[in-house]
Amino acid sequence: MNSIKVFAPATVANVACGFDIFGLAVDNPGDEVILTRRNDSQICIQEITGDGGKLTKDPNKNTVTVPIIKYLESIGSNAGFDVVLHKKMALGSGLGSSSASAVAGVFAANELLGQPLKRKELLPFAMEGERVACGAAHADNVAPALLGGFVVVRSYSPLDVFQVPVPEDLFVSLIHPDVEVNTKDARHILKNEVSMNKAISQMGNVSGMIAGLMSSDYGLIGRSMVDFIIEPIRSILIPRFFEVKMAAMDAGALGCSISGAGPSIFAFSKGRETAEKVATAMKNEFETVNIQATTYVSTINVGGPKIL
Repeated sequence: MNSIKVFAPATVANVACGFDIFGLAVDNPGDEVILTRRNDSQICIQEITGDGGKLTKDPNKNTVTVPIIKYLESIGSNAGFDVVLHKKMALGSGLGSSSASAVAGVFAANELLGQPLKRKELLPFAMEGERVACGAAHADNVAPALLGGFVVVRSYSPLDVFQVPVPEDLFVSLIHPDVEVNTKDARHILKNEVSMNKAISQMGNVSGMIAGLMSSDYGLIGRSMVDFIIEPIRSILIPRFFEVKMAAMDAGALGCSISGAGPSIFAFSKGRETAEKVATAMKNEFETVNIQATTYVSTINVGGPKIL
């Protein structure tokens, strides 16, 4: 192949109680990248759509190309590519926008070069895209976008991630309100220390979430979706957060919390019908204060990136 088009999915990071260690992929939205081989060794961004002109075309500063450059250096390749990036979700949405671009780019490069590396081996390069986007090479978005499913980042030194099986009837309702939350600001306001009581409660919920997912215990999943550490602080940046959360719960959600750094909000439900009702309820609540919002309903995407 000389050219390839790849889709990489949006993601929900933190998943309530699992700050910086939990992440999951969804079916939509996501980003699309078209990679075409060149006759030289240059990496050139030819076109970016859907970003409103905000993203740079400098390959050394864009989240889609930095992972490709690091990947090529690692495998000792002098391949060159023309890159077209189609952004299918808003920047700073809390849905892993930068990670989707990073994953799509490095996954596409690996495919065009005959898969010299296994998919999991691409993770450190995709993380470099996150470093460009927010200053930290974290994996809670890129790991599920690359590997699919529900992912746990057990350790960063050494990097150790693993996937957790999920119930087939577990659905995710996502809503992205038309408000802006800067990821760096959302991280800056967090406290560096937490009380022993909160840490213990949080560890209980992290354990409960894993056990609930693995045993398809929907009640346990819902009870574990309580964040004592991050949500109380970040929620102040999202207008009507608690009202939207209550609307989701009243509509039948198992639990509801902030997606990534926000402003997007996610909820778990058992079954698509309930998940659709939850999405509608959250959207209606935002509309009471004239905030427009986009909703998505999806199962957990276990496939990760795919060739279109």
